[in-house]
Amino acid sequence: MAETEKKRKIAVRGICQAGGIILLAAILGLLVNQIRSERLPLMADWSPEARLTLESGENIAISLGEAREAFLSKEGVFLDARSSELYEGGHIRGARNLPWQAVDEHFDAVMADIPKDRLVIAYCDGEACALSKDLAIELLFRGYENVRVLINGWSIWQENQLPVAKGSQPEALQAN
Repeated sequence: MAETEKKRKIAVRGICQAGGIILLAAILGLLVNQIRSERLPLMADWSPEARLTLESGENIAISLGEAREAFLSKEGVFLDARSSELYEGGHIRGARNLPWQAVDEHFDAVMADIPKDRLVIAYCDGEACALSKDLAIELLFRGYENVRVLINGWSIWQENQLPVAKGSQPEALQAN
């Protein structure tokens, strides 16, 4: 019986020591974060909308209603940031394909006739898809002034039975 009691005490002491080390590491981590010049936030909003807020504070998300209105009025140009294969399988009717993975290769051909002040709506598929955000930031960097992102664009467009098309984009917009 004494042997079992001794093992239990050793186990309890080990658990307490491990807990103490973990607590000490957490406290040390919080302290180091407070001293850093670029602190990491302890609490943050990781919603898709919040991820589309630029350093300037501007949110570049566009609602489905606003995107639908821009589509119907033909005031917006839609850019599909997904791969050419996914674009060919289905896309928002009239959208141009500018795959994020090949943006430098296709940029000039796809964007040549779009004025810098025109509303451009980038989309991809899935709430966590970052291709459209990355494309939007690239467009802003290249001087486009009115760039927005339709979160979960392809899925939400289909779910609301808005106009879609299949096939590749016109050859005039494809890279040479």
